Amino acid sequence: MNKINKPKILLLTGALGDGHNQAAQAILEASRIIRPDVDVVTVDFLEWTHPYLHGVGKFCYMQWVKSLPGMYGYLYRKTRDPNIMSNLFKRIKSFSIARMLKLLDEVQPTIVVSTFPSAAAAMSLLKANGMTSLPTVTVMTDYTDHSYWVHPCTDRYLVGSEQVRSALLRYGVASGSISVTGIPIRLSFCERQDRELLRERHGVKGNVPTVLVMGGGHGLIGRELISLIKLQRKAAAARYILVCGRNHKLRQQLEEEFMHMRQSVTVVGFVDHIHELMAVSDLIVTKPGGLTVSEALAMELPMLLYKPIPGQEQDNASYLVNLGAALEAKNAEELQEKLLGLLTNKTSLLALKNRAKLGTMKKGAIHALDSILGTARDYQGPVWQESRQAIYANA
Repeated sequence: MNKINKPKILLLTGALGDGHNQAAQAILEASRIIRPDVDVVTVDFLEWTHPYLHGVGKFCYMQWVKSLPGMYGYLYRKTRDPNIMSNLFKRIKSFSIARMLKLLDEVQPTIVVSTFPSAAAAMSLLKANGMTSLPTVTVMTDYTDHSYWVHPCTDRYLVGSEQVRSALLRYGVASGSISVTGIPIRLSFCERQDRELLRERHGVKGNVPTVLVMGGGHGLIGRELISLIKLQRKAAAARYILVCGRNHKLRQQLEEEFMHMRQSVTVVGFVDHIHELMAVSDLIVTKPGGLTVSEALAMELPMLLYKPIPGQEQDNASYLVNLGAALEAKNAEELQEKLLGLLTNKTSLLALKNRAKLGTMKKGAIHALDSILGTARDYQGPVWQESRQAIYANA
């Protein structure tokens, strides 16, 4: 371990979906506000280990998930628990050991934190082979468990719920190595918002419900949803805010599509004030990514989850539905029915909102930072030996 007085965190993330990066940024933001004495260096693990191929790999992964979700879901389920297949996948070294050692040498961290499972695997392998003795922390970014997050030389796991903690215990992870911190989200989602002031700022007028629709960058806002919004206007008065992210083509298309409905439909691209849009909204229609739903929980915003991809999205959806903070629609017909029901029944919206209050851990980023710094401070060498044997025994 690097013996320096000032703590230095190396945050390893990955750009397969936005959640891993958002969790890393939330921890970085918390450190700047709460602990400005701490150095934090954020590195995209995929970009660092595959500088020429990471873009192609990201594109292929996203196309695979969108085009063949059934296959993705099948492999996800088959490798969920430690078994021969999952252990085989985890033993495939998909990174350069030399580049990882170079990174550690250049950054000289006191602790390494991974919000991306492949990065956690790489650090575990380095430790198992005696190439580093740095303490390592894994931040799990969904409300579910999977064997690809669990590695024998990880010192601490930060998880979003007691349900995930219980699952890790079944994998053989030591109880003392798991902290339920909540999923790290930006602190702006945890602050009290002046709803009326924000409604005025964003031009949200009238007493009709406001529906925030997110997921344009990943195909949620398609033809069926566009048609549904037009139909819903006749059945229930509502205002819609459509967030297209970095999908510029979609934004242009929707602006033309709803040109004559600007009083009731607002189209935006990528924005850094999603917390404000959530604050003025009465309902969010979205894909159940771990970070998005954590932000909605923190804002006590009722959720209608649409077509979750088999795998972690479906698990997130199941968690939130069981919590009572969300409804799930598996197809356009269910979406229309449940959206109309929520827009015309304020009691149902209030019930979802009240359940969201019970399920949120608003200060996940602060709790995560405290746990990370505590792990670095108290580290006396490997604490994972017993867990390591149990995890290997389950594989």
